[in-house]
Amino acid sequence: MKRHGVTVLALPGVLALDIGIPVQVFGSDPHYELTVCADRRPVPVGGGGLTIAADAGLEALDGAGTVIVPGYDDVGTPPATEVLDALRAAHARGARIVSICTGAFALAEAGLLDGRPATTHWQFTADLRTRYPRVRVLPNRLYVDDGDVLTSAGVTAGIDLCLHLIRTDEGAAAANAKARQLVAPPQRAGGQAQYIERLRPEPTGDRLGPLRDWLLADLTREVDVDTLAARVHLSRRTFLRRFREETGTSPMAWLTGARLDLARELLETTDLPVEHLGRHTGLGSTATVRAAFHRHLGTSPREYRALFRHRRVSN
Repeated sequence: MKRHGVTVLALPGVLALDIGIPVQVFGSDPHYELTVCADRRPVPVGGGGLTIAADAGLEALDGAGTVIVPGYDDVGTPPATEVLDALRAAHARGARIVSICTGAFALAEAGLLDGRPATTHWQFTADLRTRYPRVRVLPNRLYVDDGDVLTSAGVTAGIDLCLHLIRTDEGAAAANAKARQLVAPPQRAGGQAQYIERLRPEPTGDRLGPLRDWLLADLTREVDVDTLAARVHLSRRTFLRRFREETGTSPMAWLTGARLDLARELLETTDLPVEHLGRHTGLGSTATVRAAFHRHLGTSPREYRALFRHRRVSN
């Protein structure tokens, strides 16, 4: 089995928790081959008291399938020119580029976030927007997947993003198994607004969290926007606006995504006939299920099951 190469780039002042997340997630996973690299060694850890003896220099980025840049403490000082050039070269070669927390500043300095949506720790989103106006900063997202470039919010949002990478690479069942190993939720509802300290008495991004939890408890419920708005005592217009602020999407699109995730896991881990997926997930008729899979995943339910069942058996 050929393993996917993940290279973690440790910048000076790297944050201990941020670099620990990808090392813990991918270093013990047989599907991945982990390397930690740096432009100079040893690497001082932010806050002092520790240094990291990286495995390799910047040449490790050359063959990486995924490059992860953890957060670092001095975002006001751009990374060395050699680091920025290496990141640009890795991206140009087709590597997937990922940042955790303030690692987004390194990606932005390299120009890899220009014209793209991105996020970072909520304490630094305004700074990122000001310093790099060409970046579309989404301050309330736990992570942003823009295809070949992905960014996450602070610290534990890095776990969310790493699990998302595994879900993308290996399927929902593999991500859920890793989440259980980490004693972490496979997917967290809501964004990082619930963690923001607000001085004014306004609702945080957690306002609609109980509603999303209610939906997840039984995805087969037949609901519409008006029913959901009434449940949280909001007008339809206010509810739609607030839901999009917290999730980056509409209520029904979010619900479809949650139902599709459940359908994918059922396809990977059970023998449930495809014809019964709609009844167990709330997606509706078999034709509707097929249409949703093609629209969102680019494949059919049967093809999805065959691909991920085969992958797990062959591994």
